[in-house]
Amino acid sequence: MWPEADKTQELLLSAKAGDEQARDHLLQRHREALRRMVAMRLDRKIQQRVDASDIVQEVMVEANRRLAQYLENPVMPFHLWLRHMAKDRIIDAHRRHRGSAKRSVDREQAMTAPGKLDRSTVQLVSQLCDDQLTPAAAATMEELQDRFEAAVNEMDEQDREIILM
Repeated sequence: MWPEADKTQELLLSAKAGDEQARDHLLQRHREALRRMVAMRLDRKIQQRVDASDIVQEVMVEANRRLAQYLENPVMPFHLWLRHMAKDRIIDAHRRHRGSAKRSVDREQAMTAPGKLDRSTVQLVSQLCDDQLTPAAAATMEELQDRFEAAVNEMDEQDREIILM
């Protein structure tokens, strides 16, 4: 899931030496794995408000800002350092969207009550439904009926009786 450690170590050494391209390539190599990790761990209700890519972007900005500090004293592998920052961002998103009373995703309600259909919704749907087939749909339906009849006629009498019942 995470990029290979050997190449990451090479890029870390180059970035520590001041190579800006190595720094950019290092962060870019880990972006997709980080996005998958965030998407798996982000609460479904929060995903309706916040995209995993937004959190990854915040992590990448922070990682870019703090990379020199990390390179001076790498206390953990690089991918774990990124995961740790991502976990903090996920917690922040959770607090922001579930913890605040006014804006909590838990306060959101569906337009209709679950299990019941709102009468105005039913009326709207009945107005939108068209019981007439388009010419293409009518031709397709007629062709399917012809195929069905041909298939039924090829069956022996007992099987045909079962199908027609």
